[in-house]
Amino acid sequence: MKGKFLFLALSVLLLFQFCGQKKNNSQTEKNNQSSVETNSADSIEDCCINVPDRFSLPNTRSESQINIDSIIEKNPNLEGMLFIPGGEFNMGARDARFAREDEYPVHPVKISSFFMDPHPVTNAQFKQFVDETGYITTAEKDIDWEKMRKQLPPGTPKPDDEQLKAASLVFTPPGHRVNLNDVSNWWSWIKGADWKHPHGPDSNLEGLENYPVVHVSWEDANAYAKWAGKRLPTEAEWEYAARGGHDDYVYAWGFELVSEGMPKANSWDGEFPVLNTQFDGFENLAPVKQYQPNDFGLYDMAGNVWEWCHDLYHHEYYKTFDAGKVADNPDGPKTSYDPMEPNARKRVIRGGSFLCNDSYCSGYRAAARMKSTEDSGMSHLGFRCVVSAK
Repeated sequence: MKGKFLFLALSVLLLFQFCGQKKNNSQTEKNNQSSVETNSADSIEDCCINVPDRFSLPNTRSESQINIDSIIEKNPNLEGMLFIPGGEFNMGARDARFAREDEYPVHPVKISSFFMDPHPVTNAQFKQFVDETGYITTAEKDIDWEKMRKQLPPGTPKPDDEQLKAASLVFTPPGHRVNLNDVSNWWSWIKGADWKHPHGPDSNLEGLENYPVVHVSWEDANAYAKWAGKRLPTEAEWEYAARGGHDDYVYAWGFELVSEGMPKANSWDGEFPVLNTQFDGFENLAPVKQYQPNDFGLYDMAGNVWEWCHDLYHHEYYKTFDAGKVADNPDGPKTSYDPMEPNARKRVIRGGSFLCNDSYCSGYRAAARMKSTEDSGMSHLGFRCVVSAK
Protein backbone atom coordinates (compact mmCIF):
# COMPACT_ATOMS: atom_id res chain seq x y z
CA MET A 1 0.00 0.00 0.00
CA LYS A 2 1.10 3.47 -0.30
CA GLY A 3 0.88 6.69 1.64
CA LYS A 4 1.19 6.75 5.39
CA PHE A 5 -2.58 6.83 5.65
CA LEU A 6 -2.75 3.85 3.36
CA PHE A 7 0.09 2.26 5.09
CA LEU A 8 -1.49 2.29 8.50
CA ALA A 9 -4.86 1.31 7.10
CA LEU A 10 -3.73 -1.40 4.74
CA SER A 11 -0.10 -2.34 5.03
CA VAL A 12 1.07 -2.02 8.59
CA LEU A 13 -2.11 -3.45 9.96
CA LEU A 14 -1.61 -6.40 7.70
CA LEU A 15 1.31 -7.68 9.68
CA PHE A 16 0.96 -6.16 13.09
CA GLN A 17 -2.75 -6.41 13.56
CA PHE A 18 -2.28 -10.04 12.78
CA CYS A 19 0.38 -10.30 15.42
CA GLY A 20 -1.68 -8.67 18.07
CA GLN A 21 -4.96 -10.48 17.63
CA LYS A 22 -4.25 -13.23 20.09
CA LYS A 23 -2.29 -11.50 22.76
CA ASN A 24 -5.13 -9.33 23.95
CA ASN A 25 -6.22 -12.10 26.29
CA SER A 26 -2.92 -13.75 27.18
CA GLN A 27 -1.13 -10.52 28.00
CA THR A 28 -3.75 -8.79 30.15
CA GLU A 29 -1.59 -8.81 33.26
CA LYS A 30 1.52 -7.66 31.43
CA ASN A 31 -0.41 -4.91 29.74
CA ASN A 32 -1.37 -3.53 33.12
CA GLN A 33 2.25 -3.43 34.21
CA SER A 34 3.38 -0.83 31.72
CA SER A 35 1.81 1.68 29.37
CA VAL A 36 4.46 0.73 26.85
CA GLU A 37 3.32 -2.88 26.99
CA THR A 38 -0.39 -2.14 26.89
CA ASN A 39 -2.02 -4.21 24.19
CA SER A 40 1.40 -4.65 22.59
CA ALA A 41 0.91 -8.34 22.28
CA ASP A 42 -2.42 -7.68 20.70
CA SER A 43 -0.97 -5.76 17.85
CA ILE A 44 2.06 -7.90 17.44
CA GLU A 45 2.08 -11.49 18.74
CA ASP A 46 0.05 -13.56 16.30
CA CYS A 47 2.76 -13.37 13.70
CA CYS A 48 3.86 -16.95 13.71
CA ILE A 49 3.44 -20.58 14.75
CA ASN A 50 4.95 -23.99 14.39
CA VAL A 51 6.73 -26.47 12.17
CA PRO A 52 5.98 -30.15 11.21
CA ASP A 53 7.75 -33.43 10.75
CA ARG A 54 9.93 -35.24 8.28
CA PHE A 55 9.08 -37.50 5.35
CA SER A 56 11.11 -40.15 3.64
CA LEU A 57 12.03 -39.99 -0.03
CA PRO A 58 9.66 -41.92 -2.29
CA ASN A 59 10.75 -45.38 -3.45
CA THR A 60 14.51 -45.92 -3.43
CA ARG A 61 17.11 -43.19 -3.37
CA SER A 62 18.58 -44.17 -6.72
CA GLU A 63 15.23 -44.14 -8.55
CA SER A 64 14.35 -40.78 -7.02
CA GLN A 65 17.70 -39.28 -7.94
CA ILE A 66 17.45 -40.48 -11.53
CA ASN A 67 14.07 -38.80 -11.87
CA ILE A 68 15.39 -35.58 -10.37
CA ASP A 69 18.36 -35.49 -12.73
CA SER A 70 16.07 -36.08 -15.67
CA ILE A 71 13.75 -33.24 -14.67
CA ILE A 72 16.60 -30.80 -14.07
CA GLU A 73 18.21 -31.68 -17.41
CA LYS A 74 15.00 -30.77 -19.22
CA ASN A 75 14.38 -27.52 -17.36
CA PRO A 76 17.29 -25.07 -17.00
CA ASN A 77 15.16 -22.89 -14.70
CA LEU A 78 15.72 -25.48 -11.97
CA GLU A 79 19.42 -24.72 -11.68
CA GLY A 80 20.30 -24.10 -8.05
CA MET A 81 16.89 -25.13 -6.77
CA LEU A 82 16.35 -27.91 -4.23
CA PHE A 83 14.13 -30.95 -4.73
CA ILE A 84 11.42 -31.27 -2.07
CA PRO A 85 10.04 -34.84 -2.04
CA GLY A 86 6.27 -35.02 -1.81
CA GLY A 87 4.46 -36.49 1.18
CA GLU A 88 1.74 -35.94 3.73
CA PHE A 89 1.80 -33.77 6.83
CA ASN A 90 -0.52 -32.15 9.34
CA MET A 91 -0.95 -28.50 8.48
CA GLY A 92 -1.54 -26.08 11.31
CA ALA A 93 -0.53 -25.17 14.84
CA ARG A 94 1.68 -27.33 17.06
CA ASP A 95 2.48 -25.09 20.02
CA ALA A 96 -0.56 -23.72 21.84
CA ARG A 97 1.59 -21.06 23.53
CA PHE A 98 1.86 -19.06 20.33
CA ALA A 99 -0.83 -20.46 18.03
CA ARG A 100 -3.55 -18.26 16.62
CA GLU A 101 -7.15 -19.00 15.82
CA ASP A 102 -6.58 -19.04 12.06
CA GLU A 103 -4.03 -21.87 12.45
CA TYR A 104 -6.77 -24.30 13.52
CA PRO A 105 -8.00 -26.88 13.04
CA VAL A 106 -4.92 -28.92 12.17
CA HIS A 107 -5.71 -30.94 9.06
CA PRO A 108 -3.90 -33.58 6.95
CA VAL A 109 -2.50 -32.43 3.60
CA LYS A 110 -0.81 -34.23 0.72
CA ILE A 111 1.86 -32.36 -1.22
CA SER A 112 3.31 -33.40 -4.57
CA SER A 113 7.06 -33.14 -5.11
CA PHE A 114 8.41 -29.75 -6.18
CA PHE A 115 11.57 -27.70 -6.44
CA MET A 116 12.19 -24.67 -4.25
CA ASP A 117 14.70 -21.83 -4.19
CA PRO A 118 17.21 -22.53 -1.41
CA HIS A 119 16.85 -18.99 -0.06
CA PRO A 120 14.78 -15.84 -0.65
CA VAL A 121 15.34 -14.01 -3.94
CA THR A 122 18.27 -11.62 -3.53
CA ASN A 123 18.80 -8.07 -4.71
CA ALA A 124 21.26 -9.32 -7.34
CA GLN A 125 18.71 -11.80 -8.71
CA PHE A 126 15.91 -9.24 -8.77
CA LYS A 127 18.19 -6.71 -10.46
CA GLN A 128 18.79 -9.12 -13.31
CA PHE A 129 15.04 -9.41 -13.78
CA VAL A 130 14.59 -5.64 -13.81
CA ASP A 131 17.58 -5.07 -16.13
CA GLU A 132 16.23 -7.56 -18.67
CA THR A 133 12.59 -6.51 -18.56
CA GLY A 134 12.52 -2.87 -17.48
CA TYR A 135 10.00 -3.82 -14.82
CA ILE A 136 8.86 -1.07 -12.45
CA THR A 137 7.78 -2.20 -8.97
CA THR A 138 4.64 -1.13 -7.14
CA ALA A 139 6.62 1.01 -4.68
CA GLU A 140 8.11 2.99 -7.59
CA LYS A 141 4.68 4.07 -8.83
CA ASP A 142 2.31 6.69 -7.48
CA ILE A 143 -0.75 5.19 -5.78
CA ASP A 144 -3.81 4.57 -7.90
CA TRP A 145 -6.51 5.99 -5.65
CA GLU A 146 -9.36 4.39 -7.60
CA LYS A 147 -7.77 0.99 -7.12
CA MET A 148 -6.91 1.54 -3.49
CA ARG A 149 -10.25 2.90 -2.38
CA LYS A 150 -11.86 -0.46 -3.17
CA GLN A 151 -9.88 -1.97 -0.29
CA LEU A 152 -10.95 0.69 2.21
CA PRO A 153 -14.22 1.14 4.13
CA PRO A 154 -16.90 2.95 2.09
CA GLY A 155 -16.70 6.69 2.47
CA THR A 156 -12.98 6.81 3.23
CA PRO A 157 -11.81 10.29 2.16
CA LYS A 158 -9.09 10.62 -0.47
CA PRO A 159 -5.69 11.56 0.99
CA ASP A 160 -3.91 14.59 -0.42
CA ASP A 161 -1.83 14.04 -3.55
CA GLU A 162 1.46 14.11 -1.63
CA GLN A 163 0.42 11.03 0.33
CA LEU A 164 -0.23 9.22 -2.93
CA LYS A 165 3.30 9.69 -4.24
CA ALA A 166 5.54 6.65 -4.79
CA ALA A 167 6.75 5.41 -1.41
CA SER A 168 7.09 2.35 0.79
CA LEU A 169 7.08 1.36 4.45
CA VAL A 170 10.45 1.50 6.18
CA PHE A 171 11.28 0.22 9.64
CA THR A 172 12.52 3.22 11.66
CA PRO A 173 13.18 2.18 15.26
CA PRO A 174 12.58 4.84 17.92
CA GLY A 175 15.22 5.83 20.43
CA HIS A 176 12.96 5.24 23.42
CA ARG A 177 10.14 3.03 24.61
CA VAL A 178 6.87 3.56 22.80
CA ASN A 179 3.28 2.38 22.93
CA LEU A 180 3.27 -0.88 20.99
CA ASN A 181 -0.35 -0.29 20.04
CA ASP A 182 0.69 2.36 17.53
CA VAL A 183 2.76 0.85 14.72
CA SER A 184 3.54 4.28 13.34
CA ASN A 185 6.03 4.53 16.21
CA TRP A 186 8.41 2.28 14.24
CA TRP A 187 7.08 2.29 10.68
CA SER A 188 7.47 5.29 8.39
CA TRP A 189 5.96 5.94 4.97
CA ILE A 190 9.01 7.19 3.10
CA LYS A 191 8.85 8.66 -0.39
CA GLY A 192 11.49 7.26 -2.66
CA ALA A 193 11.90 4.04 -0.67
CA ASP A 194 11.81 0.98 -2.91
CA TRP A 195 13.78 -2.18 -3.65
CA LYS A 196 16.75 -0.15 -4.98
CA HIS A 197 16.59 2.31 -2.08
CA PRO A 198 15.61 0.14 0.91
CA HIS A 199 16.03 2.86 3.55
CA GLY A 200 14.87 5.81 1.48
CA PRO A 201 15.96 7.84 -1.57
CA ASP A 202 19.48 8.43 -0.23
CA SER A 203 20.21 4.71 0.26
CA ASN A 204 21.34 2.16 -2.32
CA LEU A 205 22.21 -1.53 -2.74
CA GLU A 206 25.97 -1.22 -2.51
CA GLY A 207 27.17 -4.22 -0.51
CA LEU A 208 23.64 -5.62 -0.31
CA GLU A 209 23.70 -7.77 -3.43
CA ASN A 210 23.33 -10.99 -1.40
CA TYR A 211 20.56 -9.66 0.84
CA PRO A 212 16.88 -10.55 0.29
CA VAL A 213 15.12 -8.11 -2.00
CA VAL A 214 12.48 -6.16 -0.05
CA HIS A 215 9.82 -3.54 -0.76
CA VAL A 216 8.30 -5.93 -3.28
CA SER A 217 4.56 -6.42 -3.52
CA TRP A 218 2.80 -9.71 -4.28
CA GLU A 219 2.36 -8.38 -7.80
CA ASP A 220 6.11 -7.77 -8.09
CA ALA A 221 6.96 -11.22 -6.75
CA ASN A 222 4.54 -12.83 -9.17
CA ALA A 223 6.04 -10.92 -12.10
CA TYR A 224 9.55 -12.08 -11.18
CA ALA A 225 8.39 -15.69 -10.79
CA LYS A 226 6.80 -15.72 -14.25
CA TRP A 227 9.93 -14.24 -15.80
CA ALA A 228 12.06 -16.91 -14.10
CA GLY A 229 9.79 -19.73 -15.30
CA LYS A 230 8.67 -20.40 -11.74
CA ARG A 231 5.77 -19.54 -9.45
CA LEU A 232 5.10 -18.56 -5.87
CA PRO A 233 4.60 -21.49 -3.45
CA THR A 234 1.19 -22.33 -2.11
CA GLU A 235 0.79 -21.82 1.61
CA ALA A 236 0.67 -25.60 2.07
CA GLU A 237 3.86 -26.13 0.06
CA TRP A 238 5.61 -23.42 2.06
CA GLU A 239 4.71 -24.91 5.44
CA TYR A 240 5.55 -28.44 4.29
CA ALA A 241 8.97 -27.25 3.11
CA ALA A 242 9.61 -25.24 6.27
CA ARG A 243 9.08 -28.31 8.42
CA GLY A 244 11.87 -30.08 6.58
CA GLY A 245 10.15 -33.46 6.82
CA HIS A 246 9.44 -33.31 10.58
CA ASP A 247 5.73 -33.20 11.23
CA ASP A 248 6.07 -32.60 14.96
CA TYR A 249 8.56 -29.71 14.80
CA VAL A 250 7.50 -26.29 16.03
CA TYR A 251 10.28 -24.48 14.17
CA ALA A 252 12.26 -25.26 11.04
CA TRP A 253 15.12 -26.38 13.32
CA GLY A 254 13.06 -28.34 15.85
CA PHE A 255 11.68 -27.36 19.26
CA GLU A 256 14.24 -25.05 20.86
CA LEU A 257 13.14 -21.43 21.29
CA VAL A 258 14.88 -19.00 18.96
CA SER A 259 16.47 -17.30 21.98
CA GLU A 260 18.00 -20.54 23.30
CA GLY A 261 21.25 -22.18 22.24
CA MET A 262 23.13 -21.05 19.16
CA PRO A 263 21.64 -18.44 16.79
CA LYS A 264 19.24 -20.18 14.41
CA ALA A 265 17.55 -17.31 12.57
CA ASN A 266 17.63 -13.55 12.15
CA SER A 267 15.05 -12.26 14.63
CA TRP A 268 14.71 -9.41 17.12
CA ASP A 269 16.93 -9.99 20.15
CA GLY A 270 16.03 -7.76 23.06
CA GLU A 271 13.25 -5.25 23.71
CA PHE A 272 11.24 -4.36 20.64
CA PRO A 273 11.53 -1.88 19.03
CA VAL A 274 14.15 0.04 21.00
CA LEU A 275 16.93 -2.46 21.72
CA ASN A 276 18.32 -5.24 19.56
CA THR A 277 21.26 -7.00 21.24
CA GLN A 278 22.21 -8.60 17.91
CA PHE A 279 22.63 -12.01 19.53
CA ASP A 280 22.04 -13.50 16.08
CA GLY A 281 24.73 -11.28 14.54
CA PHE A 282 22.50 -8.72 12.85
CA GLU A 283 20.55 -5.63 13.82
CA ASN A 284 18.32 -5.49 10.75
CA LEU A 285 18.30 -7.60 7.58
CA ALA A 286 20.96 -10.25 7.09
CA PRO A 287 22.45 -11.69 3.90
CA VAL A 288 20.89 -15.00 2.87
CA LYS A 289 22.29 -18.32 4.12
CA GLN A 290 23.73 -17.05 7.42
CA TYR A 291 22.27 -19.87 9.54
CA GLN A 292 22.01 -23.63 9.28
CA PRO A 293 19.48 -24.92 6.72
CA ASN A 294 16.61 -27.20 7.66
CA ASP A 295 16.63 -30.89 6.79
CA PHE A 296 15.45 -30.21 3.24
CA GLY A 297 18.52 -27.99 2.80
CA LEU A 298 16.47 -24.77 2.75
CA TYR A 299 17.88 -21.60 4.27
CA ASP A 300 16.01 -18.78 5.99
CA MET A 301 12.65 -20.52 6.29
CA ALA A 302 12.37 -18.66 9.59
CA GLY A 303 13.12 -14.99 10.25
CA ASN A 304 14.91 -12.34 8.18
CA VAL A 305 12.01 -11.59 5.78
CA TRP A 306 8.40 -12.62 5.48
CA GLU A 307 7.73 -14.44 2.21
CA TRP A 308 4.83 -14.09 -0.18
CA CYS A 309 2.74 -17.16 -0.98
CA HIS A 310 0.35 -17.78 -3.86
CA ASP A 311 -2.78 -18.16 -1.71
CA LEU A 312 -5.40 -15.62 -0.88
CA TYR A 313 -5.82 -15.16 2.88
CA HIS A 314 -9.08 -16.13 4.57
CA HIS A 315 -9.37 -16.14 8.33
CA GLU A 316 -11.74 -19.13 8.31
CA TYR A 317 -9.91 -21.13 5.62
CA TYR A 318 -8.69 -23.98 7.83
CA LYS A 319 -12.23 -24.57 9.09
CA THR A 320 -13.29 -25.58 5.58
CA PHE A 321 -11.15 -28.74 5.70
CA ASP A 322 -12.36 -32.17 6.82
CA ALA A 323 -9.93 -33.31 9.53
CA GLY A 324 -10.69 -36.92 8.60
CA LYS A 325 -9.81 -36.50 4.92
CA VAL A 326 -6.43 -35.73 3.36
CA ALA A 327 -6.51 -32.56 1.29
CA ASP A 328 -4.68 -32.98 -2.03
CA ASN A 329 -2.39 -30.02 -2.83
CA PRO A 330 -4.70 -27.23 -1.63
CA ASP A 331 -4.02 -23.90 -3.28
CA GLY A 332 -5.96 -21.55 -1.06
CA PRO A 333 -9.50 -20.19 -0.73
CA LYS A 334 -11.41 -18.65 -3.61
CA THR A 335 -11.99 -15.40 -1.75
CA SER A 336 -10.06 -13.26 0.70
CA TYR A 337 -11.34 -12.27 4.13
CA ASP A 338 -9.64 -10.61 7.06
CA PRO A 339 -12.08 -9.61 9.81
CA MET A 340 -9.78 -6.71 10.68
CA GLU A 341 -10.00 -5.28 7.15
CA PRO A 342 -12.91 -6.99 5.41
CA ASN A 343 -12.67 -4.85 2.28
CA ALA A 344 -9.01 -5.58 1.59
CA ARG A 345 -7.89 -8.36 -0.73
CA LYS A 346 -4.95 -10.07 0.97
CA ARG A 347 -2.40 -12.79 0.28
CA VAL A 348 -0.69 -15.09 2.75
CA ILE A 349 2.86 -14.37 3.87
CA ARG A 350 4.97 -16.83 5.85
CA GLY A 351 8.20 -17.25 7.80
CA GLY A 352 8.50 -14.23 10.08
CA SER A 353 11.17 -11.55 9.85
CA PHE A 354 14.04 -9.88 11.66
CA LEU A 355 11.40 -7.99 13.66
CA CYS A 356 9.85 -11.11 15.23
CA ASN A 357 10.40 -12.12 18.85
CA ASP A 358 8.65 -14.68 21.06
CA SER A 359 7.54 -11.91 23.41
CA TYR A 360 5.29 -10.41 20.76
CA CYS A 361 5.58 -12.06 17.35
CA SER A 362 6.61 -15.68 16.95
CA GLY A 363 6.23 -15.42 13.19
CA TYR A 364 9.12 -17.77 12.55
CA ARG A 365 7.07 -20.80 13.63
CA ALA A 366 6.44 -23.15 10.71
CA ALA A 367 2.67 -22.92 11.13
CA ALA A 368 2.47 -19.15 11.66
CA ARG A 369 0.24 -17.33 9.18
CA MET A 370 0.29 -13.68 8.23
CA LYS A 371 -1.31 -11.63 5.50
CA SER A 372 -0.92 -8.42 3.54
CA THR A 373 -2.61 -6.67 0.65
CA GLU A 374 -1.29 -7.55 -2.79
CA ASP A 375 0.20 -4.11 -3.39
CA SER A 376 1.99 -3.85 -0.04
CA GLY A 377 5.75 -3.55 0.16
CA MET A 378 7.83 -3.25 3.32
CA SER A 379 11.42 -3.43 4.48
CA HIS A 380 10.97 -6.93 5.89
CA LEU A 381 8.92 -8.62 3.15
CA GLY A 382 10.42 -10.71 0.34
CA PHE A 383 9.75 -14.03 -1.44
CA ARG A 384 11.16 -17.20 -2.97
CA CYS A 385 9.92 -19.37 -5.84
CA VAL A 386 9.02 -22.97 -6.62
CA VAL A 387 8.55 -25.21 -9.65
CA SER A 388 6.33 -28.29 -9.75
CA ALA A 389 8.21 -31.56 -10.27
CA LYS A 390 6.11 -32.81 -13.19
